[in-house]
Amino acid sequence: MQDNSGGDKMKSLYTVPVGKEGEWEVVEFTVSETEARTFNMRLSFKPGCSGRTIKVGTYKKLTCNGEIVMSNTSAEINDHFEILTWGEGDILIAGLGLGVVLDGLLQKKEVNSITVIEKSAEVIKLVAPTFAVDKRVNIINADIFEWKPPKGIKYDYIWFDIWNDMCGDNLEGMKKLHRKFGRVGKWKGSWCRDLCEMYK
Repeated sequence: MQDNSGGDKMKSLYTVPVGKEGEWEVVEFTVSETEARTFNMRLSFKPGCSGRTIKVGTYKKLTCNGEIVMSNTSAEINDHFEILTWGEGDILIAGLGLGVVLDGLLQKKEVNSITVIEKSAEVIKLVAPTFAVDKRVNIINADIFEWKPPKGIKYDYIWFDIWNDMCGDNLEGMKKLHRKFGRVGKWKGSWCRDLCEMYK
């Protein structure tokens, strides 16, 4: 894992294998020196994207019908800087993805439990077995907009990560979720909300 400055912070403990379930697939890919340089150069012209640089290396990506949903590049890991830095205690995450956030949080002894709400059963089949060894993890197949936590349950941190692209259209859903879980979470955040605000 890498910190917000792009430097090495910690190694990944959990490796999701390549595989396919229905429309979803975990694929390995390599970023060459030329590709990294070109990607990072383009980012320099986009406001607020300085922390989204990538490095040369071999990574994995989650796709749906061939479209990239997320990857485990340093750029995407840095998008979760807030929750990976501050998250502790009992945590609720909306969106499993490749388990990048799970991987980072499970390396922290301050984390007691993590409940993940994932809408796609196929994604759960691909990714969840990797994290089954850690008893702090509970992955539930449900839509976060419809799911309700058990009565009396409170979370220290809640992280919403259900969007594939950064755009202003995501803000309405973010606001709905922050309102819905307002009383059950001490702290709430959404993936790239600040950039979505810039792009609206």
